[in-house]
Amino acid sequence: MWSVLDGVFLANNLWVLICGLLVFAMTISVGLLEVGELGEEFSNSLLKTMLISGSALVFMGFIGFNTAFAPTIYGLIGNPVYGGLFLGGFSANLSGLLGGVWWSMTPAYFGTSLTAGTYFLFEVAFASVTLALVGVVALRKMRMEAFMIYSVVYFVVIWNLPAAWIWNPTGWLFQIGMRDFAGGLVVHAAAGAAGLGILSVIWLEEKSSGLKESPKVSCNLSQGWLTIAILLLWMGWFGFNPGSVLAFNYSAMVVVVTTFLAASASFLSSMTYKLFISKQKPGLLDAVNGVLMGLIVITPLAGFVSPASATVLGLIAGPLFVIAERYFSNFKWFSDPVGLLPGHTVGGLFGVLMIAFFTEHAFASASGNPTLPNGILFGGGLAAVQQLGIEILGTVVVMATVFLLSFVTALTISRGMKGITNGYKNQAATRAVYSSENS
Repeated sequence: MWSVLDGVFLANNLWVLICGLLVFAMTISVGLLEVGELGEEFSNSLLKTMLISGSALVFMGFIGFNTAFAPTIYGLIGNPVYGGLFLGGFSANLSGLLGGVWWSMTPAYFGTSLTAGTYFLFEVAFASVTLALVGVVALRKMRMEAFMIYSVVYFVVIWNLPAAWIWNPTGWLFQIGMRDFAGGLVVHAAAGAAGLGILSVIWLEEKSSGLKESPKVSCNLSQGWLTIAILLLWMGWFGFNPGSVLAFNYSAMVVVVTTFLAASASFLSSMTYKLFISKQKPGLLDAVNGVLMGLIVITPLAGFVSPASATVLGLIAGPLFVIAERYFSNFKWFSDPVGLLPGHTVGGLFGVLMIAFFTEHAFASASGNPTLPNGILFGGGLAAVQQLGIEILGTVVVMATVFLLSFVTALTISRGMKGITNGYKNQAATRAVYSSENS
């Protein structure tokens, strides 16, 4: 049945399956990160991430995988009934399920010979960890049942539209030339936009209860959990970026190097910036945020750049996080102690825009992106400037779309449940929490 059942076929599928499992573990690792930064009393963070993992598999299997990765309808959304719901329903006829490969993995498109099952697990892991990132702003403020309802819409539409536009070879942004290697926009920045939509609804509820500022969730570091979390996330990124080559080849090994170099350079630069520019003694949290920012910044262009460029990007990423964190800490209408906005949003957006500056065609072509020109810093000229315009266009459209969909979804749930925040029904309790945290 499998005409491609050879060494390359087996190697590619095994590689992406292993990478998918590493990414899958990152969802729970985000829960550990919350516990590590906020304290062990936030153990519900682990339950939340387990619920996210289960929801991702079921709802992406039901229809979400299709709306993201089936052949698109006018480049806008994947055909929701392609091959039938639940990966072909009760039939064995879905292409790539028991024989052949998934349609976009054929030589006419990406040509990496992945089966439907392999590609499904890999992309579901990405969707799952993205919602886990969105969920770091919910903390104890958003009712768990409200967040779970939100997850249904998220795995059917909100996450899926950017994926269909950018990662689906028939998506409209992909067709005009936009690239986002492993999710600087589709995952990180879009998670920030979705989280901001939820935060806006939470603030509307807090404001209606008489609060002048949003109650802050303070950090209570648990150094052991924080160290375990960053270790698991760093290991998970081995699947996140190298797996996005969708093949076991030389390029995947280069992406391993660019990913780990950027993370390490960012760690060193963030610690140095904190010590010599901010005149503060850096601690474990600074180290963790430095590593994360480097991983985030390199994600959208890990397969397009040289190891030296990855190091330069990492050196920029560390101070970028410190500056962005200081900026977002000035806002009084939301609480974001785990750093979704300064880390994932700013880092993701910065990385996507750097595609037009740091890309080298030889690396991009090797990772399956032969249409990407050299970046501005490597003599790309007008083609690189045009690529910058395409990346900016895609970024603006995706961020606006995801924010709007997230806000409307959260607001609709709020109206239906008479509030999504835990303290919404009890204004006195909300004020008491606010007073105690600011006394």
